[in-house]
Amino acid sequence: MSNNFPAPAPSWARSRYGFAGFCFLSLLASWFVLRLVLLAVFRPPALSLPTLLAALLGGFQRDVFVALAEVVPLVFWMLLVSNRSFGARWHRALIWGGGFVFWFAQFFLLFVEFFFFDEFQARFNTVAVDYLLYPYEVFVNIWQSYHVGFVLAACAALSLGWLFAASRIFAGMWERPFSFKSRLAHLAAVSALAALLAPTFNLKGAHISSDRTLNEIANNGALSFVAAAWTHNLDYGGFYKTVSKDEAYQRTRRLLAGPHTEFVEPGQSIRRRVGGDPDRPRLNVVILLEESLGSEFWGCLGRTNTLTPEMDKLAAEEGMLFTHLYASGNRTVRGFEGVLSSFPPLPGDSIVKRDRSDNVETIARVLKRDGYDSVFLYGGRGLFDGMRSFAVRNGYDRFVEQKHFEHPTFTTIWGVCDEDLFLRAVEEFRDLSRTGRPFCGTVLSVSNHKPFTYPKGKIPEDPDWKMREHAVKYSDYALGQFFRAARKESFWTNTIFAVVADHGSRVYGEQSIPTRSYEIPLLIVGPAAVKGPSRVARLGGSLDVPATILGMIGRPYQSMFFGRDLLAGEPERDRALLNHNRDVGMLTRDRLVVLGLKKTVEFYQGNPKSAELSLLSQPAATDLELELDTVAVYQVADDLYMHRRYQIDAPTPTQPPARPAGGP
Repeated sequence: MSNNFPAPAPSWARSRYGFAGFCFLSLLASWFVLRLVLLAVFRPPALSLPTLLAALLGGFQRDVFVALAEVVPLVFWMLLVSNRSFGARWHRALIWGGGFVFWFAQFFLLFVEFFFFDEFQARFNTVAVDYLLYPYEVFVNIWQSYHVGFVLAACAALSLGWLFAASRIFAGMWERPFSFKSRLAHLAAVSALAALLAPTFNLKGAHISSDRTLNEIANNGALSFVAAAWTHNLDYGGFYKTVSKDEAYQRTRRLLAGPHTEFVEPGQSIRRRVGGDPDRPRLNVVILLEESLGSEFWGCLGRTNTLTPEMDKLAAEEGMLFTHLYASGNRTVRGFEGVLSSFPPLPGDSIVKRDRSDNVETIARVLKRDGYDSVFLYGGRGLFDGMRSFAVRNGYDRFVEQKHFEHPTFTTIWGVCDEDLFLRAVEEFRDLSRTGRPFCGTVLSVSNHKPFTYPKGKIPEDPDWKMREHAVKYSDYALGQFFRAARKESFWTNTIFAVVADHGSRVYGEQSIPTRSYEIPLLIVGPAAVKGPSRVARLGGSLDVPATILGMIGRPYQSMFFGRDLLAGEPERDRALLNHNRDVGMLTRDRLVVLGLKKTVEFYQGNPKSAELSLLSQPAATDLELELDTVAVYQVADDLYMHRRYQIDAPTPTQPPARPAGGP
């Protein structure tokens, strides 16, 4: 008879806490693999062995904390369940069923995080937080843009594989008892270790080099998401550098002073009167806010294989093209608040989504004080990002959105195609023109957005390929159609048309605020204001669009705007205000100052038009002055908004109600 008996399972394999440890190590392994994939696919250009090791070690520290935090609920459950119940059939089914669901979600998030990084060059951030508020649009967009079926199948296979391995390794964990005291000690140990690691993290994220992409790779997606959600509505003064309020207003007033402007109120106010000729005609204003139509697509702005032949032709033959403009952020709501409200992009939510925006300045408000009617047209749902609410509360009489298009020729999950939108815009402007009153119209497009589909037969490229470049060409085609239709209308001769992107197509670049990916076009057309083709090389941003348009009209008005007229004033004082995640900054001709969480400040130098800006380790006296100006502008913007003083019109009960959205 043989005396060879199977070796007993190791004690850890017969322990429920060995199983918890296996979960912990599995999480670390999955995040480590994702980090290696991100490094391989999005390899930073100046990656050295020391920075690589720093990224891996810094990421490992963050992963350990998050893995501990995710294991704590399991260990807590093990405390609550008695030894008798732990091995019961119902409990085994619960553990394995719950394990499958948990790991299916974990593997799915790994895929999602990779695709998110591919789109935004970042871990989960404020964009991910915002998208959770609109699950229908986001889910359908993902389904149309990616091979979701394959991803789900892969997640299911990986989850089953993990479950099979765990069930074999820990088959004997059900019978081994643990006293309540021992179970409590295990929970206390895991919780204490997580609590000890928590203070070691910077809320801003990993910072192991001057390369923004490498810092993002070193971060943890779950940790980044929680930090973004927690700081959505943050106390600006508590997290960012400030100066005395008097100094902040003095510096901001100096920056906003310009030719033919006069401050109406002394002290802590930026309200000012802008001079002009009251006998000048009240020209109509049409702002075409184009989704993701960044400068990198425009042939007239340097692309050799242009994707915008219609806009190139318009710029070459009759338009005023601004060649050195930057978006204030990388979200539509940032372009919204910049182009329409000329308001700095504060960290946290855009004012389009905040709760104190029922009476803030917009170009529509300014023009309404001069007798204008107004309309906003959007191809999607006005509920998204609170755009309808912001528009109708701040100067727009009506808001036309997707539900007001009875028979659209083509739609995506984001709304009606640009052609349908522009055709409706021409009809709306025609009706407004017939009233004999001037009008302000804003049109926000949606076609240049994932899944990048559009009507067939409009451009040679097949929309089934779902490529961004093709959607850009269609957006340009639709703009060309709009201008051809508008030329036939009576309002063509007395209207200023401005084509401007809400932001660039995607984020890339090393610095905390990647300026090169923020470049956007501004093309102004209209025989009443633009007499011939020209180029304007002044440095500016989204905030400067309304002041520049009002300057071209040439009539007097009062303003709270932070932007400047790019056709007036000294070019040496030009600047652009920018936001990326939780960083804000001010860009001048060769300097960028970035303000971050925990009152941090970074300085960059170089020409953003020609190369990446480089981190400046020793700022000069002029840099420190620029830092104080940057601090002042954002501090004043926060103060005005939080105290509801970014307004000229006080709301009154007798104010007439807005006309029904989209109504006749």
